Amino acid sequence: MELAVVKINGEDTGRKVVLADSIFGIEPNDHAIYLDVKHIMANKRQGTSDSRERSDVRGSTRKIKRQKGTGTARSGDIKSPIFRGGGRVFGPHPRDYITKVNKKVKKLARKSALTYKAKDNEIMVVEDFKMEIAKTKEYLGILTNLKLNDQKTLLVVNDVDEKLYRASRNLPKAKVLRASSLNTYDILNGGKLIFTEGAVKATEELF
Repeated sequence: MELAVVKINGEDTGRKVVLADSIFGIEPNDHAIYLDVKHIMANKRQGTSDSRERSDVRGSTRKIKRQKGTGTARSGDIKSPIFRGGGRVFGPHPRDYITKVNKKVKKLARKSALTYKAKDNEIMVVEDFKMEIAKTKEYLGILTNLKLNDQKTLLVVNDVDEKLYRASRNLPKAKVLRASSLNTYDILNGGKLIFTEGAVKATEELF
């Protein structure tokens, strides 16, 4: 696949970049994408929810009424889950949600996601650039020149500089990532993918 390289002011540079078919043109594997996205989302979970069961609740263990003859259901101590203030039945406890996915499956999932983006014409290549000033207005101006200011975008660069990161972080629809940090979820959820020339080379080397 061949894409034109665009300047950050929106003009054409006259250069073109060929995207490798081994990365941007494979036969997509939906199951690999599913496994990797599930793995990424599960690893983001904190797993800190906790609840108190009847052994954790403060209270007397004395049987609150006799077993028979009251006309009501039998009951034990006041910490029973049937009473207000009692323990919770089968409540959540801190746990680890981290899962494992093989490296080859992860790589296949990312290639599949990039292939889908390429098929949908959701990839753009811009020249390598650096921010002179760390201002949101400057980065928004670049997106406006590229006619992407109203769209969700993911800028993939070879190396993120501090000014670029600070200029983009206040825009809710814009995100900046290193090529080495690219994952399946960010690719699929990133909207329009904007690769710098250096990021295209770094991505091809990575895969």
